[in-house]
Amino acid sequence: MIQAKFSLTDAQAQFLAQREQYGFKDKSEVVRTALDHLQEKLIQQRLADSADLYTEIYANDSETQEWTEAALSDWPE
Repeated sequence: MIQAKFSLTDAQAQFLAQREQYGFKDKSEVVRTALDHLQEKLIQQRLADSADLYTEIYANDSETQEWTEAALSDWPE
């Protein structure tokens, strides 16, 4: 694994010192877990932003709306 050096606030350092209370074996596991959660959150936010953009585009594109309605009317129930 790659090692990194970074700075923490006092509150963050205190949280890391209490890692065993939360079931983490060491400080690195806490940081890796936090980064994994942040990465997943950012991916989900990017997907939500993309969906919002497609929704906006769809709402303003009557031709696409017509194609969608036509496709839906032919869709088997």
